[in-house]
Amino acid sequence: MIKGQIVKIAGPLVVAENMAGVSMYNVVKVSKFGLVGEVIELKQDKVSIQVYEETIGIGRGEPVEDTGVPLSIELGPGLLESIFDGIQRPLDVIKQKTGNYITRGVSVPALNRDKKWAFEPLAKKGDKVSPGDKLGVVQETVLIKHYIMVPNDIEGELIELAVKGNYTITELIAKIKTTEGVQEITMLRKWPVRKMRPYIEKMAPKELLSSGQRVIDTFFPVTKGGTACIPGPFGSGKTVVQQQLAKWADADVVIYIGCGERGNEITDVLLEFPELKDPKSGEPLMKRTVLVANTSNMPVAAREASIYTGVTMAEYYRDMGYNVALMADSTSRWAEALREISGRMEEMPGEEGYPAYLASRIAGFYERAGQVVCLASKEKRIGSISIIGAVSPPGGDLSDPVVQATLRIVKVFWGLEDKLAYRRHFPAINWLRSYSLYLENIEEYLKTVAPEISSLRSKSMRILQEEAELEEIVRLVGVDALSDHDKLTMETAKSIREDFLHQNAFDMQDTYTSLKKQYNMLKLIISFHERSLKCLENKISTKEIFNLPVRDKIAKSKFIPEDQMIAFDYLENEMSQVFEKLFAHHTEKK
Repeated sequence: MIKGQIVKIAGPLVVAENMAGVSMYNVVKVSKFGLVGEVIELKQDKVSIQVYEETIGIGRGEPVEDTGVPLSIELGPGLLESIFDGIQRPLDVIKQKTGNYITRGVSVPALNRDKKWAFEPLAKKGDKVSPGDKLGVVQETVLIKHYIMVPNDIEGELIELAVKGNYTITELIAKIKTTEGVQEITMLRKWPVRKMRPYIEKMAPKELLSSGQRVIDTFFPVTKGGTACIPGPFGSGKTVVQQQLAKWADADVVIYIGCGERGNEITDVLLEFPELKDPKSGEPLMKRTVLVANTSNMPVAAREASIYTGVTMAEYYRDMGYNVALMADSTSRWAEALREISGRMEEMPGEEGYPAYLASRIAGFYERAGQVVCLASKEKRIGSISIIGAVSPPGGDLSDPVVQATLRIVKVFWGLEDKLAYRRHFPAINWLRSYSLYLENIEEYLKTVAPEISSLRSKSMRILQEEAELEEIVRLVGVDALSDHDKLTMETAKSIREDFLHQNAFDMQDTYTSLKKQYNMLKLIISFHERSLKCLENKISTKEIFNLPVRDKIAKSKFIPEDQMIAFDYLENEMSQVFEKLFAHHTEKK
């Protein structure tokens, strides 16, 4: 075991000497407190260490001990429903041990060693097994089956397998005979957080990640296995959008990383999630959720590790064949941690003081998303990770290096705007600046759910763009100067904005909208617009059209419950009758 001494301390950066032979990214124990640190630079026999705990009170000459292993996390039953910090320390267990404040150097296993899990074998003695093959299954929560798989570096003959029964994660459940000898297998695994877990093949994403948010699913969708970015200034609702996605996304498992966000926001998440119900099963959402909480007042270095901790857990569940949604809030705070450590290491700064390798680090994180064919020799198992990252540029400046580096990688851009937020329009996603490059990928998938939703989307976007052009004329000469056709365009655009794009996250009916309901809502708005155009051709005034009572019913259609879709058919029929009466009345007047 290599041991050295501290020669320099600069905040979370510690330099130690007499450390020849230590490997890059190894975990070390720093000082008499045993603080957790990671080697991030090697210079002869000196190493630079990124310490994940407060360094106040430690001094030169104190010991540094190499553990010989890279920064790794524990994987196994018990991850779901847990709340970890940035280096996978279970916060609820630490609270029981040390009280409300984390004691420096506290060492607690990430996963419970005493709890017994009901193991059921899926293989049999004598089977030839390869990495990723299923050995057994554990019902981790009522929503998720946790598959115990052959580790990624083991291949051979299964010579022993535990019978059906209750076991802890450290008890022996299998023995595999390999060319290098007999390997003993438990349910507990460890994996280096900076190393991507292997897979057979990455596929083109073609399936919508439904979120229940109308502006996202209909206008700027993200796929299962896709990547998205939510940049926006302070107060524009980034965290609320991500929390909505975490609550309602059509994913089997949700990983929520609070990376450097304010403590009260993370507290809201921790208090809300246990109360939320899964829309499919009615069970609490925490039954399929892992929370990684690294608030702004926690050690800055642990922020840098937190997103790797989260994405490694996401890859673990992806390898079981699950669709995982990962929310990182926010990557700007993570980049600031990189900048601080880089500055203390006296590296050459890049744009705005960020390290020159900022773009490659961001790319490396988002590249771990995707829909893949998982490792397995006995079945074709497909899993996915969708990564949605919030970015908090200073003053909402989209030319910020973190935003620009992120936009070069991700394929969906949800541009939040504080002006919309101040007008109480939420989600405050600007429909003219945002985009999704997945629209062509999911065209066929959308047709199976809502046949005409793509054409309705195109018509709506055209109306919204026309409204933006007309707004300048309205500001100059007033709405009365517009033609009847333009007045109709403005009214329809207003309906799209206020009745469809605006969504109340705190209303039980409006907080989530299925794709089928979104299609029906937009169909009503566009149908009213097209019928109104025919009225204008027949010299019917806009005043008569705008005074039709059915308009109010279309505006309130967002409150129609999901199990009462027949109400949209009634509304469509009512609208047909109203316009027929209007035509008949106008014909009589002639």
